[in-house]
Amino acid sequence: MASSATTTAGNFGEFRPSSLPLATIGLSLATFMQVLDITIANVSLPTIAGNLGASLTQSTWVITSFAVSNAIALPLTGFLSRRFGEVKLFVWATALFSLCSLLCGLATSMDMLVLFRILQGAVAGPMYPITQSLLVSIYPREKRGMALAILGMVTVVAPIAGPVLGGWITETYSWEWIFFINVPIGIFASSVVAAQLGKRVEQLRKARVDWVGLVTLVLGVGSLQVLLDKGNELDWFHSTFIVSLAIISAISLVVFLVWELTDEEPIVDLRLFRHRNFAAGTLALVLAYAAFFSIGLLVPLWLQNTLGYTSIWAGLATAPIGVIPVLLTFWVGKYATRFDLRWLTAFAFIVMGVTCFMRGRFNVDVDFYHVALAQLIQGLGVALFFMPILTILLSDLEGPEVAEGSGLATFLRAVGGSFSASITTYIWTRGGVVNHANLGEHISLYESRVRNAVAATGGHLQTYAAEMNRMITQQAMQISFNHLFDALGFIFLGLVAVVWLAKPPFIKRGGPAAGGH
Repeated sequence: MASSATTTAGNFGEFRPSSLPLATIGLSLATFMQVLDITIANVSLPTIAGNLGASLTQSTWVITSFAVSNAIALPLTGFLSRRFGEVKLFVWATALFSLCSLLCGLATSMDMLVLFRILQGAVAGPMYPITQSLLVSIYPREKRGMALAILGMVTVVAPIAGPVLGGWITETYSWEWIFFINVPIGIFASSVVAAQLGKRVEQLRKARVDWVGLVTLVLGVGSLQVLLDKGNELDWFHSTFIVSLAIISAISLVVFLVWELTDEEPIVDLRLFRHRNFAAGTLALVLAYAAFFSIGLLVPLWLQNTLGYTSIWAGLATAPIGVIPVLLTFWVGKYATRFDLRWLTAFAFIVMGVTCFMRGRFNVDVDFYHVALAQLIQGLGVALFFMPILTILLSDLEGPEVAEGSGLATFLRAVGGSFSASITTYIWTRGGVVNHANLGEHISLYESRVRNAVAATGGHLQTYAAEMNRMITQQAMQISFNHLFDALGFIFLGLVAVVWLAKPPFIKRGGPAAGGH
C-alpha cells in the first residue's frame, strides 16, 4: 500500500542531509505542488470548458481523471520504493509530474487535457507517501512529530491557496498557467532532494507485484469512473457503451475482491477490515471525504455558473475554509489525543453538516459574506476531522498492518472523492433540468401577468422568453443546489453514528502516529 514505503529498509540508517532545512523545503514543496493541483483547477473549470468547447459535466473530468488515476497508482508505491529506492522514486515522480503539468498546459482539447491529467495523477500517486517517509527518516526521532506537523501544515495550506491562486491566474493570465507554474517548482524540488538525499543508503529488492490485483483494480475502478462520467451524456443504460462498462467493472471488481482476499501478497490487503476500528474508521473517512470533496467542487461551480462570480472571487469566497485548520493544526496534533476521539470526530461531522444545511438555505441573492462565513465555519470541522479519524482507524492495527492500513485508507479515500465528484455534478445538473421543467409549467401566455410582462418589453416575445428562461434556469439550479446540500448535511449527521461503532483505546503506549492527510 501507499504508506508501506515507510517500512522499507531505507529508513534503517540515521542518514542526515547536509542541510536539513533545505531538504525539508524540497520535500514540502513537492507535496504542496501535488495537493495544490487537486484544488487549483476547481475555480477554473468553467473557463477551461469554455475555451476547449466542453460542457460543465465534461469539465469535471479534469478533476476526476486526476483523482482516479492517483488512487489507482497509490497501491504501487510500496512495490516501486522497494524496487528502485525511495529517493530515486521521489525524484522521478516529481520530475514526471512537472512534465505532465507542462503537457496539461499545452493541451488544445478536452480529450488531450484529460489524458495528460490521467498521466499526471498516476505519477503523483507515490509522491505524498514517499514524502512522508523521507521527511520522517531525516529527522531525529524526538523531532519526528514536528516533521509530520510541517507536512500537515503544507497539506492544509495548499487547498486554501488553490482556489485563490487558480482564480487569480485564470483572471490575470490564462488557465494554462495553473499547470505551467508546477514546472519550476517541480524541477527545484526534485533537484534539491536529489542533491540532499542522493547519498542515502537504501536496500533494494525485486519485490513481487500482484499483477492480477493491479489489472482488475485498474479495469474495475477505471470502468466505473468512466461510466459515472459519461452516463448522463450517453443516456445511461440505454447505451451499449455504458452497459459494456458496467459489465467490465462488475466482473473486474468481483475478481479483484476474491483474488485479494485469497492471495498471499495482495496489492490491497482487504483482510484488514476484520478489525472493528479500521472498518468503522475507514467507512467514516471515505464517506466524509467524498462529501467534503463534493463541497469543494460544487461551491466554486455554483458561484460562477449560478451567481455569476468571476473565478478569482469564487476562489476568495471559498478560501476561508482553510483559516481555522491552519490555526489549529499544531493544537490538534498536540492535544487531541487527550480527548475521546469519537467526540472530536462527531463534533467535526456535526459542524460540517450544519454548514451544509446553511448552504441549503441560500438563494440567488445570497451575499459574499454569508458564502464565506459558511466556508469559515466548515473549516472548524475540517480541522477536527482528519487526524482523529485516522488515529481511530489505525488504532487496532499492529506492526506492518499500520502501513498497509494507512495506504488502504488513503486509496479508498481518493477513490471516494473521485466518484463523488462525478455523482454530485450529475445530481446537480440533472436536478436543474427537472426543476426547470417544473417551473416552466407554471408560465402561460394566457395569464394576464405574462401578457403584461411581454407588453412591457414592447411586445418582443423573444426578448421576454430569453430573460424568463435565464431566470428559470438560475432558480432551477439554485433549488437543485439547495436539495443536494441538504442531502450532504444528513450524510454528515449519519456518519456520527458510524464513528461510534469504533471502540477505545485509540492510543497505545509507543504506538504509531496517525498517517497524514
